[in-house]
Amino acid sequence: MDSSGKLEKERQNLDALKEQVQRNNQLSEKMVDILTSFESRLGRLQQTILPIYNEMENLQLKKTNIEKTMFALDRVIMFHDVCPRVESIILGRPNGSDGLNEFLDAMEKLREAQNYFEKNNPQSVELENVSSLFKTGGDSIQREFKEILLKHSRHVQPAILVDISTNDDELITDDSSSVSSISHFSEVVSSDLIRLADWLISQSRDEYMNVYARVRANTLTKSMTTLKEYQKTGSAGSTNMAIGQTMGSPSVKSKFPHRSEITVTRKTSKRIQHVFEKKANRMFLKASQTLGQSTGLNLGTRRPTLIENREDIVDEQEMENYLISVIALQKLMQAELSLMVGIIPIKHHHQVFQIIIQESLANIVHEGESIATRAKRCIHRKEFANLFVMFPILKHLAAMKSEFERTMEGCDPTIRGQYSIILNTLHSTGVRTLEEIVESVRTDNSMGLPRDGTVYQLTSDVLVLMEQLLDYIDSVGPLLAQVPLYNNMVSHHITPPEKYKYLLGLYIKKVLSQLNLMLVNRSDSYSEPGVKYLFRLNNCHYVVKSLQRSALLDIVSLTEPECENTYDEMIASHKKSYQQCWNRILGFIVNVDDVQVINGKLKDKDRNIIKERFSGFNKEIEEILKLQRGYTIPDVELREGLKRDNKEFVLPKYSAFYDKFSQSSFTKNPEKYVKYTPAQVSAMLDRFFDVAA
Repeated sequence: MDSSGKLEKERQNLDALKEQVQRNNQLSEKMVDILTSFESRLGRLQQTILPIYNEMENLQLKKTNIEKTMFALDRVIMFHDVCPRVESIILGRPNGSDGLNEFLDAMEKLREAQNYFEKNNPQSVELENVSSLFKTGGDSIQREFKEILLKHSRHVQPAILVDISTNDDELITDDSSSVSSISHFSEVVSSDLIRLADWLISQSRDEYMNVYARVRANTLTKSMTTLKEYQKTGSAGSTNMAIGQTMGSPSVKSKFPHRSEITVTRKTSKRIQHVFEKKANRMFLKASQTLGQSTGLNLGTRRPTLIENREDIVDEQEMENYLISVIALQKLMQAELSLMVGIIPIKHHHQVFQIIIQESLANIVHEGESIATRAKRCIHRKEFANLFVMFPILKHLAAMKSEFERTMEGCDPTIRGQYSIILNTLHSTGVRTLEEIVESVRTDNSMGLPRDGTVYQLTSDVLVLMEQLLDYIDSVGPLLAQVPLYNNMVSHHITPPEKYKYLLGLYIKKVLSQLNLMLVNRSDSYSEPGVKYLFRLNNCHYVVKSLQRSALLDIVSLTEPECENTYDEMIASHKKSYQQCWNRILGFIVNVDDVQVINGKLKDKDRNIIKERFSGFNKEIEEILKLQRGYTIPDVELREGLKRDNKEFVLPKYSAFYDKFSQSSFTKNPEKYVKYTPAQVSAMLDRFFDVAA
């Protein structure tokens, strides 16, 4: 295409574009006209609607104000009308959970009304009326709290207390299980008390806590009192008889009475039986066997020695009851701590708690002091065996100390110290008991020596007493560990329970040492040497045999390995000393070599010597027979052995004398001088130590 053609074509396109632009301008002018018309109409509409809108807004505001005013008026009217509406509720009693809900709602309405009038019209009569009714309601709430507390604060049945104190294999148990078994309040009652307490706390009416403390203190005291009464009733059939052990002279009253035989009619648990039925019958049987083996007497047929001042005896039943009481108090105290949660503010727990427990704790302390006082009187009367029942109690009380201290944590120091008073009192009594046993043995002069030289009463009593201590190693050991005299003698490498055995061994060794020394000193009062050494021999032999028959030898050997050999040497020494009583007799039948028999003939001087020797021998053997057949050697083996020793010591010498001179012509009346053949002398020696001979 040539250039003219292209130009024409472009001219046509330009004309079309101009036409299109013109058409667009026309449309734009029409749109502007429409918008201008709309704007004009909208302006006229706004001028018409805006006053109406403003009027509606004003009307809405007025409506809101009217509603607020009506609400405020209703509220004010409610405050003015609250007393008549809730008076019947307030003057009634918040009985039951539903009633309590209604009562507390009414009290909340009164509180709001009181706050309104105090703020807006403090001089109004309405404030006075509301305040008066509110105070009445508050008094009712406090009274209801007290009545619910009193109604449901029942003492714990003693059978339950005994059960929770004795239902485990150990005396110290997990507290949670024990406390959970003590149910003071139901969930509903607890909930009501907590809600009442919350309201009282919110109104700063703290006096309810004093009420709570007094009521719960009385309940706790009542629980402990009924437990004591239950224990007295349960043990009413018990027989407490102290048996005097008399292994020497039966007529002499025992200085160390045996443990009481206890027959408990009330059912007790495994662990209490484990503590208090500690081989009582076995001890009596063992003592009977010991006496039977040693003396041939039967303890079972002898009449027990009755102890004077029975009210001073601290028996196993009483100590069992005391331990149960202490454990029960511990459980009750922990239950009281749990019971306070939600009812008493935490910051007041310690103060309220110590008010609750103070009287009951003081009673327990007083009872412990009473036991200690009576125990001291037993110590004064030397009735030591009656005090051994204290040892296991002291052990378990000591084990409970930390738990008691945790329970009373935060209380006044004087309250927390009460339990330590119990421990210290009983501990000092236990230590004094052990010390007084040693001192009593050392200074013994309470009874006369047996005329027959038999086992001294104190010897048998001490051995029985020491054997009883074996049942209390775990209790006596800790006591001795607190005494420097004993504890310093034990290596720090030795730990319980071996340490406790070692300590008891030291103690028994000391007692036996004092016993041996006392026996030697007392035996010096015998005027006749034979009975003096027989007395020492009897007692020494009895001690070693008693040690061998029991576990005492094993305990003493821990500290004195040569104990048995030492006693054997002492026995040999006493036998040798006893043979000195034959010196006077032997003086007549020995050393007669200066008397010469020549061809069957004697000089007059020699005849007289032989006469004097036979006469002297006869007189002395008769006299010593008269004396020594009245002496007693209880042990059969020792008795027969000593007779055999006497024969071996005397008969060979007498036989030689008899054979040499009995057929000589030293007298015309030989029957006057030669009264006993060696066989007859042997028979006489067999009659020694036999009172029936």
